[in-house]
Amino acid sequence: MKQLLQNIKTGKSTIEDVPVPTPREGQALVKVEASLVSAGTERMVVEFAEKSLVGKARSRPDLVKQVIDKARREGLINSAQATFNRLDQPMALGYSSAGTIVALGKNIGGFKIGQRVACAGGGYAVHAEYNVVPRNLLTLLPKNVDFESAAFTTLGAIALHGFRLAEPEIGENVAVIGMGLLGLLAAQIASAAGCNVLGIDVDPARIVLASSLGLRAVRRTEAVDTSVAFTANRGFDVILICADTPSNDPVELAGVLARDRARVVATGAVGLAFPRKVYYEKEISFINSRSYGPGRYDLNYEENGNDYPLGYVRWTEGRNFEAVVDLMAKGQVNVKPLITHRFPIEQATQAYEVITGKKKEPFLGVLLTYPESVEKLESSKVVKFNVQMLKRSALTGEAVSKGSNVVTLGVLGAGLFANSVLLPAIKKAGDIKLVGIASSGGLHAQHSGKKFGFQYATSNDDEIINDPNINTVAILTRHDSHAELVIKALKAGKHVFVEKPLAINSKQLEQINKLLISNLQSLLTVGFNRRFSPLAQHLHSLVSNLQEPKYIHYRVNAGLIPLNHWTQDPNIGGGRIIGEACHFVDFITFLIGAPPVSVTVHALPDNGKYREDNVSMTFTFPDGSIGIVDYLANGNKSFPKERVEVFSGGQIAVLDDFVSLQTVKDGKKKEFKGAQNKGWVDEWKAVAKSIREGGEPPIPYEQLIGVTKSTFAAVESVRIGSKIDI
Repeated sequence: MKQLLQNIKTGKSTIEDVPVPTPREGQALVKVEASLVSAGTERMVVEFAEKSLVGKARSRPDLVKQVIDKARREGLINSAQATFNRLDQPMALGYSSAGTIVALGKNIGGFKIGQRVACAGGGYAVHAEYNVVPRNLLTLLPKNVDFESAAFTTLGAIALHGFRLAEPEIGENVAVIGMGLLGLLAAQIASAAGCNVLGIDVDPARIVLASSLGLRAVRRTEAVDTSVAFTANRGFDVILICADTPSNDPVELAGVLARDRARVVATGAVGLAFPRKVYYEKEISFINSRSYGPGRYDLNYEENGNDYPLGYVRWTEGRNFEAVVDLMAKGQVNVKPLITHRFPIEQATQAYEVITGKKKEPFLGVLLTYPESVEKLESSKVVKFNVQMLKRSALTGEAVSKGSNVVTLGVLGAGLFANSVLLPAIKKAGDIKLVGIASSGGLHAQHSGKKFGFQYATSNDDEIINDPNINTVAILTRHDSHAELVIKALKAGKHVFVEKPLAINSKQLEQINKLLISNLQSLLTVGFNRRFSPLAQHLHSLVSNLQEPKYIHYRVNAGLIPLNHWTQDPNIGGGRIIGEACHFVDFITFLIGAPPVSVTVHALPDNGKYREDNVSMTFTFPDGSIGIVDYLANGNKSFPKERVEVFSGGQIAVLDDFVSLQTVKDGKKKEFKGAQNKGWVDEWKAVAKSIREGGEPPIPYEQLIGVTKSTFAAVESVRIGSKIDI
């Protein structure tokens, strides 16, 4: 399919062929008929992308500080690579579209294939021939609302939410400052609600357009005088600021027009330097409106599909979408006269020349349209980059064996971690043939496939798992999908590399363990990369032959992650102990040579800010060794992340953030230093060697299983407050 993409690094907008996305649970696949270009949000993104690196830095000093802090911790080269990788990620533009449902994921009740819908949400309702959209961001369309009108639904919801925040009543006087798309929608909504509306703009053409819609509007220079007669010298009850300007004039004008104790709501991006005198004397209430309504930026609502109870939250963003569509159906909101430009998706870059002013012509509503596709839906889920494709055969499902001469790799997942860390490491490891890469949205797979030299990209995991030309599958997806994909790939006879964690619950782990016992052909490795670091290997050589038990302390300055981040969700990310602290349990297990047999965990209070991520975990081991992992989210990211101290047999070793290793033995100190290396390249060299030579797995299975069990036990210990035997 064709999709409009923005490269933040180069500033270039392009139309790319991207695999049609595959709907996940709770999502629908929509064939798009029309999408609306945002002259505000999208213009700002494009203009930022077109700045030089210096210009980008000046406009986002907050991000520059993050890069500097990272450079202090991890070195300049690593930080520069991470920054450029992030800038190089393609950005899907658009957040308001309409079309027809052509496929449904699991558990998406209330929708059927063939229904016409309006779609919303950044990252979902994008400028592409097909969108995957979660249930709460879909709205069914009545027969008398066409696709072009429905493409305005999201913007209409922004206007409606701002109007609701003002708590207007029938008969109140409402001023709308700014008669662009947002202002004209807000004015029509206020009029439909029984308010007396006056529109204000600096552009005479917008005044004429507002008048053609049956609205009263005046120029900015006439606003104050007109308001006296319009409100019988009382002032406006409500002022909606829908302008798009860095100037403070809109908020200053709102203060002049307002009555005593009026309500002012800003939905547009305007200067917010308030004239204190007038706002104080009139005791004016001011609200900066946040997008479409309650539910916005709540992943539980938008991504997981959990609605708010009607009795507690009457107007969610989804119910605002429904209200806007209903106003369109009744003819109370008319968007047809607002459309000034239509571009087919093939010419979409011209739309940005219009909204950024490169083309000197007036505009308002800019739509992208999508011609009927003749390509079959299933076949369009794969994009090939190289005509020298490996020939397909009838070997699908036939087991491969260790000892293969070539590692032929398929990758599931193409997010930021894959692009910035794992895929570069795989390329550096060498002797690995990159065949196919998949991501459910298709976009990131297409970008990564071209960037790293894969032969094809797809949105279908099964395309990778069942490809007979692939003997190894790397799973780099979200944590909740790891176990299921591991099982599918092992059953298909593939060697499997899965990023940590191996599983997020005991049931998943037991299924994998049973399969490992019965499956001797395929190799399984978990991405515990730290044990493969050169400094880690050197440390292991120093302590592995010591005869007495070891005391190992691993301190992790993990940093704060918001509670609404997917990694914090126990059903998706598993939580931070299972999802990340497994790395550090594995490292201690590597140094001792066996997994833990018990764990006791003490935790700081969460206090509504944390979620079991300030913990001290004490593990005991079969030989009497003790390993302590202090995993802390309450520190500061400007400080190095990791420090390991080992005490045993009259020796001490200290590994600092995989940059330096200090040892003390017989009163003599030694230090080994280098650039930070956490072992990703060496990890993949070890994986490839095991596959090619048919040797033992890089990490013993009893350690993979034991470490994962230990994290489950650690979570249990936190909750019951006592020791857990593993």
